[in-house]
Amino acid sequence: MSHMKINAPMPPGFDAVLTAGALDFLAALHDRFRIPRADLLEARRIRAAKISHGTFPTFKPETEEIRSDPSWKVAGFAGAPGLEDRRVEVTGPVTERETVAALNSRAKVWLADLEDATSPTWINIITGQLNLMKAVRGRLPGVHNQTPPVIGLRPRGWHLPEKHLHYVDDNDADFSASGTLVDFGLYFFHNARELIEDGSGPYFYLPKLESAREARLWNEVFVFAQEHLGIDRGTIRATVHIETITAAFQMEEILWELREHCAGLNAARWDYFFSIVKNFKKYPEFVLPDRDKLTMTIPMMRAFTDLLVATCHRRGAHAIGGMSNLMSKHPDKEFVAAEFAQMREDKEREVADGFDGTWVAEPALVPVALEVFDEVLGDKPNQLDVLREDVDVTAADLLDVHGLDPEVTEEGVRLNIRVAIGYMNAWLGGNGHVALENLIEDASTAEICRSQIWQWTRHGVTLDNGKQLTRRLVERYMGEELALIERHPADHYTEAVELFRQCALDDAFPEFITMPAYTEHLVDRVSKGSIFAA
Repeated sequence: MSHMKINAPMPPGFDAVLTAGALDFLAALHDRFRIPRADLLEARRIRAAKISHGTFPTFKPETEEIRSDPSWKVAGFAGAPGLEDRRVEVTGPVTERETVAALNSRAKVWLADLEDATSPTWINIITGQLNLMKAVRGRLPGVHNQTPPVIGLRPRGWHLPEKHLHYVDDNDADFSASGTLVDFGLYFFHNARELIEDGSGPYFYLPKLESAREARLWNEVFVFAQEHLGIDRGTIRATVHIETITAAFQMEEILWELREHCAGLNAARWDYFFSIVKNFKKYPEFVLPDRDKLTMTIPMMRAFTDLLVATCHRRGAHAIGGMSNLMSKHPDKEFVAAEFAQMREDKEREVADGFDGTWVAEPALVPVALEVFDEVLGDKPNQLDVLREDVDVTAADLLDVHGLDPEVTEEGVRLNIRVAIGYMNAWLGGNGHVALENLIEDASTAEICRSQIWQWTRHGVTLDNGKQLTRRLVERYMGEELALIERHPADHYTEAVELFRQCALDDAFPEFITMPAYTEHLVDRVSKGSIFAA
């Protein structure tokens, strides 16, 4: 008989999460979806190879009927208490401190993040589930907000494993569990009924989708889970992150596949740019400039966000804007004031474009974002009536890299080196929500930083100082930057530098920096007994 096997220590309290019933539910999910997940990941590899050989993404002719049919809508917020008004959402990891801070904020929704903002150590993942169980039941010390944000969970993406739990099939074959199914399954099993009885519901954010086929698989997971636990079909609501260039061409189809469970789409930024570099890395015309030039106002991003708002509102779905991740706690008050002014401008653009809500990376940013959206929305819960019929975006518009300042600077290279290595040092130490270079960063930042270094060296860009960027020059800059860093005994810079070299300087381009970081570093520490580090 198939079952789940725990491949890690069990600190006190973990048995409240990893109950027999919960493990049986995870086994049932893996029975049904292990092979479809593997097929999905293989489809990703095939799609990437086609792009590499010149078949660029476009709007699919075979799904034109879905796009042209005006009659269908998604479930939206109907039957999903608390999701009608999402004007400001705060995101962050599920540590106890961050959970309490988020629930005490004035945000409408809290995105409880087990993905980009969480280093997937064994202790982080299971303790995070414990914190969520307490939060759902109102048992988390320190939460005093009488109207806390609605909770939405972001599980890990389809590609990520959970090697501390193994699925053993009927033939005793042993496989690492899916991080996606573990995160979703544990949260849904323990909290779905509690949330419903409390006047909310099991709400999710779906990361890293690349196609409507992947949305269809998620819908099948939702149907299976609800039927397995005896919960009404259509109770779940999901918001999909559009953070890959291929998904941007299938937003309508993604909504269609998830329509009975869909609440909206979110416009990502750094993961979206990372996806562009990853998919078009061999093409010199897609070489991107310094990261600080990659704003949401450049033509290709305007096309993307305009299309997202128009698509969502045509189908009754919320359009949620991008992240503001400035550091509110900073000794330079003038710097903070300037950053807040820039954030306000960014949120004003979003609300003027018709977005129904926006994201911020910490509770201190909520009041400013709320003020901007309140000024336009007033008592209205959203802008679904803003249909953006003026939007006419073509495939060429989504791939239009013209209008970008092409300059790559020495400081841009050095900044990417510092951020990528600095973030991975923190991530390997168990922290996925990191203050770096005056911003709050997550894994998406490390990805764009290391992928740009890979792209710039492969295409031999000329920097503003007249030098051609080579691996040797990157190594020189890296050595100079590392020499300025104050080291501490708990640091993981040796491993972080190894990962940076592997993912930014090797000939091969690893799909995600977190994959070798997890499998080659974090998991090993469990076998060595350091359970609180890994």
